[in-house]
Amino acid sequence: MPHIAKNLITVVGSTAVGKTAACVQLAQSLNTVIVSADARQFYQNMAIGTAQPTAEERQAVPHYFVDFLPVQEVYNAGLFERDVLALLDQLFLQHEQVIMVGGSGLYLQAVCEGLSTMPPVDLQLREQLNGRLQREGIAALAEELAQIDPVYYRTVDLRNPRRVIRALEVCIATGKPYHAFRKKKVTQRPFNIIKVGLTRERAELYERIDKRVDYMWAQGLLAEATALYPYKICNALQTVGYREVFSYLEGGYSEEEMLQLLKRNTRRYAKRQMAWFGRDANIQWLHPDGRHALLTYVKGQMRMNSGTA
Repeated sequence: MPHIAKNLITVVGSTAVGKTAACVQLAQSLNTVIVSADARQFYQNMAIGTAQPTAEERQAVPHYFVDFLPVQEVYNAGLFERDVLALLDQLFLQHEQVIMVGGSGLYLQAVCEGLSTMPPVDLQLREQLNGRLQREGIAALAEELAQIDPVYYRTVDLRNPRRVIRALEVCIATGKPYHAFRKKKVTQRPFNIIKVGLTRERAELYERIDKRVDYMWAQGLLAEATALYPYKICNALQTVGYREVFSYLEGGYSEEEMLQLLKRNTRRYAKRQMAWFGRDANIQWLHPDGRHALLTYVKGQMRMNSGTA
């Protein structure tokens, strides 16, 4: 009998591309489970704004790392790497392959390749920086980052307060530039990694994004965001889908303006996701509606890894 290797099947792609539905069907075909690598879906009481898998999807296939953290919890890619690797040790005792799906590139990288050792979070410093964000705005923090770590400043998404603040807190706490901690050191894992990306034509994806925003609004995004408003400075809520609604609640936009802004910002978020994943030449890109092609490709890679191809 040939040795059957363990396989982690990573399925990546932008928001609204159709990852969840495709992976539920794939997991059912392979009789396995799903690990979420979507950092927005980790948190409780954020089901609508982060498009968490539905109760029916989670009943059909066990999902891990969905809806398990309070919004106040500090969580990062390093902790995710530790926790997922421990979970995989257990899951691979029962399954020859496990699916990991998501759009959070850094979290996927942490599990597949490892991260450089990052200093622990200084909670008091982070609170101070979040306070400055509210008082001074992201531009002031970005300007400070440009002074103390110009290398990272040139690559970071300056519209993402969470990443700017994380870089600043490391620089301030250690006296060293943040980019020095991000040097890539690929760690060999005790399992094979099969990388699949799901993609659609841009016009098709943008239409899906617009429809999803309208659906979220109809499903009760306003009520969900209103309940979360007291926690708006938490890192979990520094994300597209909530920032726009919070501004609406504060009178910054009309409902129509807010919805158009939310659609635009979601499209921009999807574009940044695809730029991140586009750098990985090992990803096999497929259309999410081609479920047979996805299953065929994955099974072919599994046969190759087991030495039976």
